[in-house]
Amino acid sequence: MVRTKTIVAAILLLIPFAVYFDVPFYNVVNPQWGGLPFFYWFQMLMLPVSAILFLIAAYLIDTK
Repeated sequence: MVRTKTIVAAILLLIPFAVYFDVPFYNVVNPQWGGLPFFYWFQMLMLPVSAILFLIAAYLIDTK
């Protein structure tokens, strides 16, 4: 069970890195939201998503 939690936590930690490193995916202008190009609002959206994923991973690692 501990090994499964560690593997799930590692996957949760790798998801934001994989998304951030795929720059051609979000390096576009449209769709715009509130006058901001997609490039900027996607990164702002990923900040809380990454924080939530990191919190879940930390909880999984801490509850061995």
